[in-house]
Amino acid sequence: MAVFHGIAGRVVALSSGDVYRACAVLLGKDPGPPQEMPLTEDSELRSAPPYTAAHLRFAQSVFPWLTDDYDKVPVERAVMGDPQLPGTVLRLPMVYGPGDPLHRLFPILKRVDDGRPSILLQEDAGRLRPPRGYAENVTRAIALAATDPRAAGRVYNVAEADSPSEAEWTRMVAEAAGWRGRVVALPKEQLPRHLRSPLHTAQDWLVSSERIRRELGYQEPIPRVLALERTIAWERAHPPATVDLSQFDYAAEDAAIPPD
Repeated sequence: MAVFHGIAGRVVALSSGDVYRACAVLLGKDPGPPQEMPLTEDSELRSAPPYTAAHLRFAQSVFPWLTDDYDKVPVERAVMGDPQLPGTVLRLPMVYGPGDPLHRLFPILKRVDDGRPSILLQEDAGRLRPPRGYAENVTRAIALAATDPRAAGRVYNVAEADSPSEAEWTRMVAEAAGWRGRVVALPKEQLPRHLRSPLHTAQDWLVSSERIRRELGYQEPIPRVLALERTIAWERAHPPATVDLSQFDYAAEDAAIPPD
């Protein structure tokens, strides 16, 4: 912030929906209690970084610039607390789209393209409603906040207006990819180990983006149907360089499906 005193009129910082205390509860780094939904810009923030060492190592394998002390809560405080330079903070969702370095759609698409008749999910984890946004739509929100002076001194969540559950999202992606199978939700103890979620599922992660829509008139220019079509096409053309095949143990998945 000090570097830009007298140079910039405002600093727009890209933060994350992981700043909320709810995220730390979901990841098991905060004992709770579960936070109320939906999360708004005024919801309680974390008091410590949310990620376990394993989460951090994985993230660093994709984003080498990410340091061990990665945390956007103090970044937000610095940007919003400078008396000489106005700030704006955008808390971004899980971003999907062409170029996604995390290949968020790949686990679903591989099962679709491998001809799996069923996709299994953990029952309670399948009810979670995490924030998502298509890359081009998120970019639109960033540009809007950067060019609209009304955004000065404001914090905005960026996420799709409706938040499908994990189960709904899985079905949506699979059907957009041409799949006609079934999504099967099972209790954790009935699932193969590679499909069991480590999340504390009593905590949801539903994020409201009503403020940026109301104050800045934000709307997604790309509808979800087209967003999924583009993302699926890119993902099929650019699969991950390495695939952990232990996460696709189809024999164990078949054995877990209850008989009709």
